[in-house]
Amino acid sequence: MAGGPGGEQKAPIEGVKNLIAVASGKGGVGKTTVAVNLAIALKNMGAAVGLLDADVYGPNVPLMLGTTEQPRALDERTIIPVQAHGLKAISMGLLNPGDKPLIWRGPMLHSVIQQFLRSVRWGTLDYLIVDLPPGTGDVQLTLIQSAAITGAVIVTTPSIVALADVRKAVEMFRQVNVEILGVIENMSYFACPHCAGRIDVFGHGEGEHMARAFGVPLLGEIEIDPQIRIGGDTGKPVASLGEDAPGAKSMYAAARAVSERVAALRDGGMAPVVKIL
Repeated sequence: MAGGPGGEQKAPIEGVKNLIAVASGKGGVGKTTVAVNLAIALKNMGAAVGLLDADVYGPNVPLMLGTTEQPRALDERTIIPVQAHGLKAISMGLLNPGDKPLIWRGPMLHSVIQQFLRSVRWGTLDYLIVDLPPGTGDVQLTLIQSAAITGAVIVTTPSIVALADVRKAVEMFRQVNVEILGVIENMSYFACPHCAGRIDVFGHGEGEHMARAFGVPLLGEIEIDPQIRIGGDTGKPVASLGEDAPGAKSMYAAARAVSERVAALRDGGMAPVVKIL
């Protein structure tokens, strides 16, 4: 059972072996895209996976999964998650569909995250992936205080502006004794279809540099591929099309790195810093 601030023990989610938080220091880095494809890749690799959309103000998971199905409430304390692409999923976007914004303060956010964690009938899962909002706010604090987190995956882009905010996210988790599983660099490069060359649109090597600076693995470099964007917009994530689909290979590589890192932590070891070529 994972410890938290001050070393206190937190109850795990019933039936969930590993709770993985997917976080970013700032918005716009493709955190939800990575979280959705990571979850589907892990499922296709043989794991039982759930996806909790904790980005309450910007719940994009339903769109990316291509579902508008509403979760069913059996009673006040039992919610049945929806099924999409082989995942069990819950999102405020399924409970509050449409364009009506949520104008909530901290206590209300705390309540809904608690319900998503404790009232949803997740069943037996190898992984529960939690897509956090960007930054270091109330939702992150609620998750950290409420559940035993196996570890956090930090999503960034190669730009120095994005990486400046990564430091805050990493330090937040470390201050509350949550293990950093590693860094995933999204929008890492563009493979030119004409010359087969690599174009570093937002820079190169900054994700690896940041991972080394914090002594954590670089879990993956996700390329810029139109199919990744199209998959998210149409509810058919690239990972759902198989590892050989355009844009999917790096998603599966990152999923394997996450799985290996979790296994190493469970065995009491430390995974080495990974160099993605």
